[in-house]
Amino acid sequence: MSLKLQTVERETGPEPTTSVIWLHGLGADGYDFDPIVPALRLAGGPATRYVFPHAPVRPVTINGGMEMRAWYDIYAIERGAREDASGIRESAEAVGALIAREGERGIPPERVVLAGFSQGGAIALHAGLRYPQQLAGIIGLSTYLPLKSAAGEFHAANRSTPLFMAHGSMDPVVPSFLGQESAELLAQSGYQVEYKTYVMPHAVCPEEVEDIRNWLRQRFAA
Repeated sequence: MSLKLQTVERETGPEPTTSVIWLHGLGADGYDFDPIVPALRLAGGPATRYVFPHAPVRPVTINGGMEMRAWYDIYAIERGAREDASGIRESAEAVGALIAREGERGIPPERVVLAGFSQGGAIALHAGLRYPQQLAGIIGLSTYLPLKSAAGEFHAANRSTPLFMAHGSMDPVVPSFLGQESAELLAQSGYQVEYKTYVMPHAVCPEEVEDIRNWLRQRFAA
């Protein structure tokens, strides 16, 4: 049975013509990034619908099997660690359904940005690069590219889709080298990757939010 995601939604104006689907990190929920919406408002830009889905609750190995909201199980966060491929694919499929739902509500994929933080960023990268229709952009914050060995699955539709990746230089949760290596791999594969680092831990800082706002303005320019 396919995974159906419950969502929190915010609109910056009536009749939005653009969407941002934003995936939270491990143990958080869809309300985690809800407060960021006013800071991302595009003055003079199109009205945007922000969709913040809740990940399902599942046991997480790296946290002693404790049940929490998670997009997939994590065994370890290190180079070459075993990955929960079925969990990653299940969540990516559910995110694809959210993109399709935006289309049904009048916002086509080329006006949708897929974003995520930490574990949510991993799903954003995985799902976005495989999506069979072009997206407006993909954002991965404090994260890494999962299932690198399956890069042959990337869909040509998003070959030219701009990517914004960012990481904290003092991140104790997802080491910054994992993010940098992922960005370099994508750039070497021909993707348009903008990669930024900030002096911060596993978090989001005001300078980063401003950079994301400017990047979104470019993606949603008429």
